[in-house]
Amino acid sequence: MLTSKTVNEFINELASSSPAPGGGSVASLAGALGAALTSMVCNLTIGKKKYAGVQAEMESVVKQSEKLRSSLTALIDEDTNAFNAVMNSFAMPKETEVQKNERTAAIQHATKNATLVPLRVMQFCEQTLPLVRLVAEKGNVNSISDAGVAALMVHAACMSAKLNVQINLASLHNAEFVRDTGTQIKEIGERVERESQNILRHVNTSLNTHS
Repeated sequence: MLTSKTVNEFINELASSSPAPGGGSVASLAGALGAALTSMVCNLTIGKKKYAGVQAEMESVVKQSEKLRSSLTALIDEDTNAFNAVMNSFAMPKETEVQKNERTAAIQHATKNATLVPLRVMQFCEQTLPLVRLVAEKGNVNSISDAGVAALMVHAACMSAKLNVQINLASLHNAEFVRDTGTQIKEIGERVERESQNILRHVNTSLNTHS
């Protein structure tokens, strides 16, 4: 499992000639890091007398961000597994018509699944950003730069996952699925873009005020 490797082991494997792990797993990792930073800001706010008024809200946020962190972390391996399944389907025999049809069906099935994994990354990233906004606006002001980094990581994760959805959609024959998924990723991408920019504006305003 990729998630059981050390940071150096993961980076070395990423840099190797093996096509997996690749951009999809990196997108998942970036999202998990953004969610983890959100949890960190919550934990640096909870228990502080100055922030007693938002403690209950921060406790609620950290439960949600930790759930999202766990989900996004699981997708690091799931993305690589999905890619490997696509490669395995391409390796199927194609000597007879029956084998060719079975191979084509397997490729389409595996590619659709490889599309759904980064789509879920995008969905989880969109769910994470409102939590980032809350910790940026109400969390420990000494950690507001961390909230900004969280927003940037979640944004990068979402846009990276979008690229992985797009490259897989190009290989799929199901026109309805391709159209609907294309619309979905466009809309999620636009919402995430707006929300992340709003958070960063708030963060930069706060940093300029306190500098």
